[in-house]
Amino acid sequence: MPTHAEKRVLPYTPAQLYDLVAGVEHYPEFLPWCVAARVREREHDLIVADMVIGFKMFRERFKSRVKLDPAARRIDVTYAEGPFKHLQNHWVFAEHPEGCEIDFYVDFEFRSKILQKVIEALFHEAVKRMVHAFELRAEALHGPALGSARKRD
Repeated sequence: MPTHAEKRVLPYTPAQLYDLVAGVEHYPEFLPWCVAARVREREHDLIVADMVIGFKMFRERFKSRVKLDPAARRIDVTYAEGPFKHLQNHWVFAEHPEGCEIDFYVDFEFRSKILQKVIEALFHEAVKRMVHAFELRAEALHGPALGSARKRD
């Protein structure tokens, strides 16, 4: 069961980064392996979305529930239907003297043993690329970070 947790400080406001992650429909524009995203339902604090992920010969669709909590600056993603046994993901955005501290966590397991073995071999590199893609998207939307302001925990 691959799990990844990290904290990172970026020179953007918590609101800017929260909005970036909450913009699920824009993921195919910048997120590696995200082939398509469709918002099925959007309420005040909940997004139900279909995502299609693709890597080489694999292509899988899954539905997730994205719980938005702007007051707590937290986004929780849970699995609703598709190829996973389970999927849990959260993002927490906290004020920091250098911008925003992001707390990111993901834990999932595919039902397919073959797909699980493939992803386990690539998991940590894939997650690093995905987190970096969000960082690059923030830079594209809000301007480049100052070299001295970048800090990785």
